[in-house]
This record gives sequence, structure tokens and C-alpha cells, in this order.
Amino acid sequence: MSVSPNSSPLLTIDVAHPFRPPDTVELEMLQACSEIRSSSIARVLKIVHGHGSSGKGGMTKEVVRNWAFRNRGKFRLVIEGEQYSVYDRLTQEMRKEVGQYLDQDLDRENPGITLIWVK
Repeated sequence: MSVSPNSSPLLTIDVAHPFRPPDTVELEMLQACSEIRSSSIARVLKIVHGHGSSGKGGMTKEVVRNWAFRNRGKFRLVIEGEQYSVYDRLTQEMRKEVGQYLDQDLDRENPGITLIWVK
């Protein structure tokens, strides 16, 4: 699991490289959410899952987004990378409350990421 530095409200994990089985991906996301809940700084989990070789969605992307949907009661928001923009109302709400932070994927309409604002 690749984790971003702890000085930001954004914790990033890469579950796509190298490929992992779905159970391992779900366990890594659960562990990252637990880390956020115990952190005094981190509030948002950015999951790099890739978007498959066809560009239309791969198995890991489906695992991540299905897991986020099944566990949505534990999160304040789930924002798909395609919607992650300063012009998106939900992104604005999240960034206003957790604080502004630098993120290279903001405004890139990146289908290879999903952001989860953890309760």
C-alpha cells in the first residue's frame, strides 16, 4: 500500500499497482479508513484504482466503487474522479470543511481515482 504524507487531509493509496485480488483491495481500503479515523489530520481517502486497459473501467475500479457503495453509510461523501473538480458542489463542500490541499488530480476528470470523505 502506497500512502501519502501525513501533513494533508488527503491520504492516498494505490490499489492498482501491482494488481491485487479483490479481497486484498477491500482490506487495504478498510485499513486506510481506520487510519483516517484515528488521524488528527487526514479526512479524505483518495484511492488510485486505475480505469482498466480499455479505459472504460477495470475490475479494480469496480471493486473500489462497489465497496464504497456498500459502505456508504460510513462516509460523508464518495466522489468519483470524473466529478472531482473545483466546480463540483460536493467537491467544494468537502474542501471547504476539510481545508484546501494540493492535489494533482483535481480538475482532471480522472476515471482512475475515487475519493472518500470518511466520517
